Amino acid sequence: MSAAIPNPATDLRETSFDSFLIQQDYAAYTEEQHATWAELVSRRMPQLAKHAAEEYLEGFAIIGLRHERLPNLQEISARLNPRTGWSTTPVSGFMPGPAFFEMLAERKFPTTTWLRKRDSLEYTPEPDIFHDVFGHVPMHAHPVFANFLANYGQLCANVIEGHENEALAQGTLERIGRLFWYTVEFGLIRQHGRVRVYGSGLISSNGECTNVLEGHCQVQDFSLDAVLNTPVQVDQMHKLLFAIESFDQIYESLQTVQQKIAAGDPL
Repeated sequence: MSAAIPNPATDLRETSFDSFLIQQDYAAYTEEQHATWAELVSRRMPQLAKHAAEEYLEGFAIIGLRHERLPNLQEISARLNPRTGWSTTPVSGFMPGPAFFEMLAERKFPTTTWLRKRDSLEYTPEPDIFHDVFGHVPMHAHPVFANFLANYGQLCANVIEGHENEALAQGTLERIGRLFWYTVEFGLIRQHGRVRVYGSGLISSNGECTNVLEGHCQVQDFSLDAVLNTPVQVDQMHKLLFAIESFDQIYESLQTVQQKIAAGDPL
């Protein structure tokens, strides 16, 4: 389960992200690992060149991702930070919700440094550097998307801080997490009369992406109400996803969620 949608059993007491920070030992990557990265990229790029959102492909070039070598997180942050204020920040692995949201609010994207092995090219149960960087980070170069993600983190952190009742906070976070899931993780956008992918789960997975492109997944126009009322299922291919018309749409939807919470209205 993604740290963005905390497990109902997760302890929401204050947790600083500092204890999860590590250093990326770039020199420790082996030639075999670089070759595995290159194979992962080569498997995905032909499909993405035709079906990824323009903003993803532009971001890929902006942050300087290389096809043949694993990403150096410091180098990516040096390109990304002057543009949108974001950095790729290495962490030890899965994080509890409070720490995850705190990092997003500070525009530090929690990034794992390990890479899946060659016998697990199509799927790994936990996010690795391929999912985190190849799947997520190019979109962080887009200013509107970058603002949406930081505001999402801040909103979730505020929910945790402002709720004395942990069960109520968990319920609110689960609902807000659906917006994250159907955008950041599995988001679609209509461009030039076609549906294109931008969510990291679609970008990094041939199976999930092909499931959409071959028509095995219903694509509805993005609606905040529909998204908030569509539970997340992490153990099967998606049967329903949502396509936005522009990234302003998700930014404005998050503002609507924030206003509803502030007014005490149900989501």
